[in-house]
Amino acid sequence: MPDDLLSPDERDWQALLAARRGGAVPAGELGALFAPVLAPAGAPDGCLVVGRLAQTLDGRIATASGSSQWIGGRGDILHTHRLRALCDAVLVGAGTVRHDDPRLTTRDVAGPNPVRVVLDPGRRLPPTHRVFADGAAPTLLVAAEDGPARHGLAEVVRVPRTATGLDLPALLRALAARRLTRIFVEGGGRTVSAFLAAGCLDRLHLTVAPVLLGSGIPAFTLPEAARIGDGLRFRWTHRAIGDDVLFDIALDRARPGICTE
Repeated sequence: MPDDLLSPDERDWQALLAARRGGAVPAGELGALFAPVLAPAGAPDGCLVVGRLAQTLDGRIATASGSSQWIGGRGDILHTHRLRALCDAVLVGAGTVRHDDPRLTTRDVAGPNPVRVVLDPGRRLPPTHRVFADGAAPTLLVAAEDGPARHGLAEVVRVPRTATGLDLPALLRALAARRLTRIFVEGGGRTVSAFLAAGCLDRLHLTVAPVLLGSGIPAFTLPEAARIGDGLRFRWTHRAIGDDVLFDIALDRARPGICTE
């Protein structure tokens, strides 16, 4: 489509896709939101890691049965697909694949599909899930157990365990060795919480939807805090995305106090 027929938002998005390849980040609201995602990595592992969750006003990401589609509205879905397009890899936990069977593609926006990374330490997911079977994008299954080198169409990457789960710093180093350095941790709550607890998040994008559930799965699962000071305070900016509010939080690999003891 000729540039003069694009809306300002579409022109900014095309400029952001060019910035992904080394071009200049456009001025304006969209550029300001995504510029930190496109910034050079500051961590020694060479990765820039963005966590992402959509929650209700009372902090739930799903019902007790695991139903989560869709907490956020259309603006939240568009934002998620844009993050996928700007990142080298999109990463989810086994629970997200089990409950939602996501495709993890950029079908709602212009832009490349990221490499799909699924954390399944015990290799319990069947290869019939779409990420392992549809061939829409390269896929990695990250496991702690030995076994076949392929899982459906996915390549298996082995990462050691720690006392609390997979060794996430080792995983980031393994992804960086594959030139996957801009990592989008899309969910679920336990996976994003694990990256937060390990001090492996540079940024967090949290959407809050105008929904009250009163029960369900909490957005974050961390060790019990005995003092308010055990929590993690931070600065944030916010913007409306449709009926929802998006909070953009700079974490810079910080960890909650209870996770550093």
